[in-house]
Amino acid sequence: MRISVFGLGYVGAVSAGCLADEGHEVIGVDPANVKVDLINAGQTPIIERDIGDIIAAAVRDGRLRATDDIADAVMNSEISLICVGTPSHANGSLDLRYVEKVCEEIGGAIANKGDFHVVVARSTMLPGSMRSVVIPTLESASGKKAGVDFGVCNNPEFLREGTAVYDYANPPKTVIGETDDRSGDILHSLYEHLNAPMIRTDLETAEMVKYTDNAWHALKVVFANEIGNICKELKIDGHKVMNIFCQDTKLNLSPYYLKPGFAFGGSCLPKDVRALGYKARTLDLDIPAISSIIPSNQRQIEKGIKMITEKPSKKVGVLGFSFKAGTDDLRESPVVTVIEHLIGKGYEVSIYDKHVQIAKLTGANRDYILNIIPHISRLMKSSVEEVLDSADTIVIGTKETEFESVPGRLREGQVIVDLVRISDDTSEKGRYDGICW
Repeated sequence: MRISVFGLGYVGAVSAGCLADEGHEVIGVDPANVKVDLINAGQTPIIERDIGDIIAAAVRDGRLRATDDIADAVMNSEISLICVGTPSHANGSLDLRYVEKVCEEIGGAIANKGDFHVVVARSTMLPGSMRSVVIPTLESASGKKAGVDFGVCNNPEFLREGTAVYDYANPPKTVIGETDDRSGDILHSLYEHLNAPMIRTDLETAEMVKYTDNAWHALKVVFANEIGNICKELKIDGHKVMNIFCQDTKLNLSPYYLKPGFAFGGSCLPKDVRALGYKARTLDLDIPAISSIIPSNQRQIEKGIKMITEKPSKKVGVLGFSFKAGTDDLRESPVVTVIEHLIGKGYEVSIYDKHVQIAKLTGANRDYILNIIPHISRLMKSSVEEVLDSADTIVIGTKETEFESVPGRLREGQVIVDLVRISDDTSEKGRYDGICW
């Protein structure tokens, strides 16, 4: 394919070199003459393992050249990759002036082009930037309609400095956010040879994926350092601890616990996080990330309460209130906290949980239910139907299979507040409210 790459910094130079190395005809574009001259001389404008040899070979074989002529680059390519910088302002917001400028230039060139051209944003931008900046600027400058007269995609990069060439050929995933199938198909063909999951999605999801990845990587670094700092004070080898931690790929390094939803509870997590924080304080250690876990968890409980109390009716039914599905354990259950708040505010509450119902009669938690939270146990119903009959706002608190049919059983005027994503069908606008979706 014929490809133009706008911005010959780190991402742009690696992308241009690797694409040319794969046999594509690539034109690099940059306003800095020094970068253009370096590329045309077969030299790399960045320091990165292997990219110098790749660029030299691509230029020598006529597959890569550079220019500052935007019209030349757009007219002689089918796809334009935007790889310009998106630096931070002092307040943390993004400076998108370079993105906006290059979109104006590309759009101006597209205005004079008859063929369908695809513009792909590789630059890291916050969700909404494609629709608020990239697409309007391209449409205004070209006089054409995105998704109809030209294509637009978002294609976040996952390149690590020092291993970028390897990462380009061996990505953890390829993500394409597309405005239309035609644009997505063209960009897909560029990457279909790669041995990696190919994910095609909407623009906003693609934009958010990059920030989710980087925030997670940053959190991992901080978490490991805080654990290491505690270990050092206790004369424990932090590397030994984390090496053992990382061997657990069922829970620790896995998708488990990484689905948005309601707060955690139970007999282990709250107690142990608090104990670790207390131990750090006795060692005069500041561990802000770990110390923020409990307050952040509390914010999620408060968010759930706010969602319920914003609904018009004060008749609330709660389905599932143990700390997680498949258990009768109510210790530090966040749903119990929600129920107690609603009771205190004068709500008419009805609740059902089959596991707690059994425990109330014979289980190990019978004493806890009858003596510690008797005000709650008195509100218990014997079936889902009883709760649905008595409430207008239905709160789904645990992911029990018997609750999966509830969204389809609502009567007129009832609404659902889903804390666990009981179903992937969230299309009931106005009658369904998911806590993180």
